[in-house]
Amino acid sequence: MKYFYLVWRSLMRRKVRTAFTFGCVVASFMLFSFLTIVSGAFTAGVEFAGADRLWLYDKVSIIQFVPVSYLQDILRTPGVAAATDCTWFGGSYQDKPSQFATFATDLDEYLKLYPEFKVPPDQLKAALADRQGAIVGRDTATKYGWKIGDRIPLKGDIWMAKDGITWYFNLDGIYDGASNVDKTQFLFRYDYFDENRRAGKGNVSWYVIRVSDPAQGASVAAALDDHFANSQAETKTAPEKAVLADFAKQTGNIGMMLTMILSVVFFMILLIVANTMAQSVRERTSEIGVLKTLGFSDSVVLALVMSESVLIAVVGGWATLLVMFFFVGHGSLNMAMLPVFIFKTSSLFTGLGLALLLGLASGILPAVSAMRLKITDALRRN
Repeated sequence: MKYFYLVWRSLMRRKVRTAFTFGCVVASFMLFSFLTIVSGAFTAGVEFAGADRLWLYDKVSIIQFVPVSYLQDILRTPGVAAATDCTWFGGSYQDKPSQFATFATDLDEYLKLYPEFKVPPDQLKAALADRQGAIVGRDTATKYGWKIGDRIPLKGDIWMAKDGITWYFNLDGIYDGASNVDKTQFLFRYDYFDENRRAGKGNVSWYVIRVSDPAQGASVAAALDDHFANSQAETKTAPEKAVLADFAKQTGNIGMMLTMILSVVFFMILLIVANTMAQSVRERTSEIGVLKTLGFSDSVVLALVMSESVLIAVVGGWATLLVMFFFVGHGSLNMAMLPVFIFKTSSLFTGLGLALLLGLASGILPAVSAMRLKITDALRRN
């Protein structure tokens, strides 16, 4: 710490240049934060998927339908502990495509299959007793200002109601969960949906199945698909994690794309900071010679120059990452179409390490150059 004043004065020698370099570091780590958050949002469902849950859907495509009558056969299959059906609804709220998952299901069974969704018992009881009852995630309710007892209109863009295109639901429950839980879903009763839609009666989009033993998941899936082979709707059964991973891959390899973007960004920042340090060393050649004349060892000169680049990278990078973690770390921000928008602790520590590595990598060559500089050469260059 006794050399901190020298490091600080060296950085302040060219205030504008230091400020611009610092700004580049801040911008790069802000971009890192947002990209890791977006990447996590796209894969959140995969990470959150239960190891004991399977999805059963039409063999051709999940957008095809399977009969609701399959449920009883599924429940009789050895190894199946629980199951329920789900039907994608879509819909529009306030004349805009809904930006949250909306589907019809058996509310009681669905919430048993997803115990991470926490609904107050009195609210669940009210939804089960209300034909038009619905339960919505806390994030969606907050976004639209919904509260218990509100009448929610959703315009059907796939499913038309018998008496028009607008469906009406009573908001009877709001579910919560941990920060990594999708709190945007809109759930309503399948029986009300099935009796009031104009077409497609008796069909569902997919089934969620819980197996008694996760280790037996593959054999249970095979047994289910064998059972429904050559039926009116052959099926494909897969672990929930695999199904959600396929959904995520439909937009491309998000992880690879973000890694490439970040690699380019950090390489450019590395060049910028390294160039700044190289210019600083060239401008202070005579001063470095004086320091060595006064008895500063080569290792101390090396450490002083390295400290400058590390200080810029660490202060700029760590400050940006900590601010982003404070505001986004527990899901305090929300983005449309990205239900789980959080800055994970693992990403924070990765960023902190990258900031330190950036400082060390960008300062190593100028620092070694300064360390090897001979006193006579340094004073002669002046």
